[in-house]
Amino acid sequence: MIKRFSVAVAVTVITIFYAFNLFPQSNNGHRTFYSGGHLPGFHISSNYAEQVMEFSMEPEIKVTINAPSPQIFNPSKKVMLTFYGLPNFNNTAQTIGRKLRENDDWHFNIQHIGAQTRFLRQQRKNYNIVVAYLETGRQSWLWWRNSFPNPDAIIHSVADSVINLFKNFDTEVVLDGHSGGGSFIFSYINSVKSIPGKIKRIAFLDSNYDFDNALGHGRKLIDWLKSSDDHFLDIICYNDQGVKENGKVFMNKTSGTYYKTGLMKFTLQKYFNFEAEKDTAYEIYDKFTALKGRLQIIFVENPKKLILHTVLVERNGFIQSINSGTPFEGKNYIFMGAHAYKKWITN
Repeated sequence: MIKRFSVAVAVTVITIFYAFNLFPQSNNGHRTFYSGGHLPGFHISSNYAEQVMEFSMEPEIKVTINAPSPQIFNPSKKVMLTFYGLPNFNNTAQTIGRKLRENDDWHFNIQHIGAQTRFLRQQRKNYNIVVAYLETGRQSWLWWRNSFPNPDAIIHSVADSVINLFKNFDTEVVLDGHSGGGSFIFSYINSVKSIPGKIKRIAFLDSNYDFDNALGHGRKLIDWLKSSDDHFLDIICYNDQGVKENGKVFMNKTSGTYYKTGLMKFTLQKYFNFEAEKDTAYEIYDKFTALKGRLQIIFVENPKKLILHTVLVERNGFIQSINSGTPFEGKNYIFMGAHAYKKWITN
């Protein structure tokens, strides 16, 4: 079955390349992927003239790639290609976000990854920041993985196909995701014997439900962190113990991200020395860092027993997940603070 799915993916990718004219064009005997800052095959969005490509891959996977405008995209700079696994029951447009319109679904106003990305592009000008949104027709990566054979191999093929679009650039890869999007990350980790060096950052935004040492997740993350000084791991959760929805506790003690984050910390602290600090500026949270900030774990306390699942993302969580451990961490934004990206939200 792996071969059958791999062939299906390969055929789909080849079709995409021809349909969107993505194969490098000949120019006096030299091949190039780009012409200036324009990426062939991408259309220009009405939002900040961003370059966008959308396509589907079997089975039931939608990929939407958002790149800076041709005026901003600089082929001589590194590309930061961030895979963002969508949360459960959210589509891509809702994940990107916008100002709420009349009769809009509330999901458009709870993540704002599009606006947070624009904030990062203004701040991290040494990179071309590209985000690949990964959506499944099942609206849950865990449900999708349980619905098809060999899901890890398929996910690996999808990731490689998107990475290949930027093969002519100096590209660094980030695996990021919220809620069920973490299932995409762990599926990719399952698909490799060791996490490739091209993966520079892995971030779990309240999304590490599927962490399982029996599957080698801890060992792979430890080896990957040790293998290079430019590998970063960021884990953020909130205390979901005893939190109720409609009067019922919706997360048991061993399945939520608070428990799984504690388990990950227990695993990692055997190999890395953590330093602890507490922040009380907006919400009380405990932050543990190691490897000079390259490894960070944040537990947001929750004395009022509120549902803070998407709040972590909305309140600059995506920005924090990209900036943690760098000189840009906390620069012009506060994690769990006011929306630093407000002016970048589109209508």
